[in-house]
Amino acid sequence: QVQLVESGGGLVQPGGSLRLSCAASGRILSMNEMGWYRQAPGKQRELVALIISGRDTNYADSVKGRFTISRDNAENTVSLQMNSLKPEDTAVYYCNGEFRLDTYGTTWHGWGPGTQVTVSG
Repeated sequence: QVQLVESGGGLVQPGGSLRLSCAASGRILSMNEMGWYRQAPGKQRELVALIISGRDTNYADSVKGRFTISRDNAENTVSLQMNSLKPEDTAVYYCNGEFRLDTYGTTWHGWGPGTQVTVSG
């Protein structure tokens, strides 16, 4: 099947930047969509940013103008550049993806294990 592996989380001071990456591996024919969600303690998981069909992007209002999602189609990798970070951005960030596995329409949809982002200082 498919595995999603995140990297790039950590501790940063308010106003700082971090870059998260998520690499998908497995028998992937094509990518339908990939994105990032986050979950803070005591809160529901929420959408941060999403790329659909390789071109359309969608951002949560709270991160517009600060975060940028990008994707490398050939490598099935998506990155999230996070600038001007705020304490309220602190959460576990999860990569999410939907992939087409074959020409018969078989798809896989799943999550990475998550990476902690802490904005404090």
